[in-house]
Amino acid sequence: MLPIVPLYGIVVWFRNMLFDLGIFKSTGVKRPVVSVGNLTVGGSGKTPLVIFLAELFKKHKLDPGVVSRGYGRETRGVILVADRSGVIRTAEESGDEIFQTAVECRVPAAVGENRVEAATRLIETTDVGSIILDDAFQHRWIERDANLLIVAQRFLVDENPLRRSLFPTGNLREPFSRAQRADAVIINRKFTEKKEIPQNLLRYMSGKKIFHAYYEPLYFVDIKTDKTYSAKEFTGQKSLCVSGIANPHSFVSALEQLHIDTSNRMIFIDHKAYTEKEVEKVRKLFYSTNAYSVITTQKDAVKFVKFSRELDDIDIYYLKIRLRLDEEQEFEQFILNKIKATKQKTS
Repeated sequence: MLPIVPLYGIVVWFRNMLFDLGIFKSTGVKRPVVSVGNLTVGGSGKTPLVIFLAELFKKHKLDPGVVSRGYGRETRGVILVADRSGVIRTAEESGDEIFQTAVECRVPAAVGENRVEAATRLIETTDVGSIILDDAFQHRWIERDANLLIVAQRFLVDENPLRRSLFPTGNLREPFSRAQRADAVIINRKFTEKKEIPQNLLRYMSGKKIFHAYYEPLYFVDIKTDKTYSAKEFTGQKSLCVSGIANPHSFVSALEQLHIDTSNRMIFIDHKAYTEKEVEKVRKLFYSTNAYSVITTQKDAVKFVKFSRELDDIDIYYLKIRLRLDEEQEFEQFILNKIKATKQKTS
């Protein structure tokens, strides 16, 4: 795969150059727009940050809507996922991440390969007051008022330099130097302690606002009944851990910190579209290991719900988490100032 890296790098460089020179142009959508994205392939925490922003916008009466490409969905084109009445599409039609966001935050949402068309449709249909773009750092066709770049701390401190090379050899979608496009960088340590970031990487973020995020485990939720349970109720239990996310290490680490036995694991690829075949595998491993319960992620939970009948005799829960920031008030003011400046220009 190594010979492909220079070719991929040239394509990325040429595309960015066309935008930088104004040959490719971004289009506005007549609403304040905040974009969340990353430089890597999956696993940085975009969805928890989008949820954090949606709740923040609701708190300040900014009436948000969320727009995503809808990665992993079974459909194509622009689709309205949720309107003012609630979610109107399935996780399979929408994509698991945008579906999770729409359900949890109760905000209008749309998906589409063309984010300008998706945002426009969402505005025309639901008249939302602001737009949050999920996974749009590389999607430069739509104008944004704040460009947020979230990076996993684990990736920044990884001792294997090959992982910090361009795709497909490494995990980078584009070079670190492109972090300069961001208005702010959020370093997400998830469930680990804060670590010192190498100076050779920090220099790419010079002049940018840098915030530090982490995950706070809240409670467990029964997928079939929505009943919640405190983490203490699972202490010491032997559970089967099932995940289909980009970075299962973070999920497993969280469970271990809650003193849950995670020795039994079933790890699938990111955005796994579960079928009865996988559900049957989960059932067999659950019984063969004498597990007390199945614990999965919230992202996976939205896809397991439709198998409630097949899992009727198994207790299956997801861990509810919340993204927090060390500098929450400063971050909140930073975003509000960006939106306020935009409104003043357009009023």
